[in-house]
Amino acid sequence: MPSDHTTTPRGSLRELLKLPVGERIDLRAYDAAATPGGPPGKTAGVAAATELGPRLAELQERLYAASTAGDRRRVLLVLQGMDTSGKGGTVKHVIGHFNPSGCRVRAFKAPTEEERAHPFLWRITQALPRPGEIGIFDRSHYEDVLIARVRGLAPPEELEERYGQIDAFERSLADDGVTLVKVFLHLSYEEQRARLLERLDNPDKHWKFSPGDIDERALWPDYQEAYEIALARCATDRTPWFLVPADRKWYRNWAISTLLLEHLEELDPRYPEADFDVAECRRRLLTR
Repeated sequence: MPSDHTTTPRGSLRELLKLPVGERIDLRAYDAAATPGGPPGKTAGVAAATELGPRLAELQERLYAASTAGDRRRVLLVLQGMDTSGKGGTVKHVIGHFNPSGCRVRAFKAPTEEERAHPFLWRITQALPRPGEIGIFDRSHYEDVLIARVRGLAPPEELEERYGQIDAFERSLADDGVTLVKVFLHLSYEEQRARLLERLDNPDKHWKFSPGDIDERALWPDYQEAYEIALARCATDRTPWFLVPADRKWYRNWAISTLLLEHLEELDPRYPEADFDVAECRRRLLTR
């Protein structure tokens, strides 16, 4: 079994954004408008994110190609954050770099009747990326220790069991070749209000707004506490959490693209060698 320790290159964005493992998390200590390690401003940030595209696309193709020769490795990006933190926008931005045929995207809403009939990790297992794929989760199994805690949908003893089940589940993923990139999009209370007002003030975005969004804001302290507990309880050196300040959309997009790039470069997938006689096939093709 692989060791429960990995080495993060010094100076990498992962090193800057990785939350401490085994320590209490206080989200008030993190500035949601900060740009750690980022380009100097929006214009430079947008350009830098665009420049990452070709390298990300190349590594995705190599990852997929390697799977055709039996390489079981794949990547799973998990996005968690408060409403309007940019989970959907991040998915759209990241997918823009990749070949959609090699991606598996799933947005987890309230569980269906069928999903409720199974253990909470069942629906997550059904949506995992296959070897060679990059999976992206808009929300995830963490909803079952976040909303469930805030809304009292599960008793405290069941929540305690779920933290342990999540840790065991994520260890099993890592053992099976899944590189798990867990990102908490850290949004400020004030910025969420501004984004909700944008939706109200633009008729084209009314479909994205619900009056219930205002009621949810009243539970902001409870959600922050639920996140702090989950971020602390479900993090190891192999499956850490990364906190990405999300008040600045350009930084969010650049940071997540960079995090994915660093993980893919560490995997360093290779194109498989041909299992046929290249010269002979070329000769045959030239005679047809």
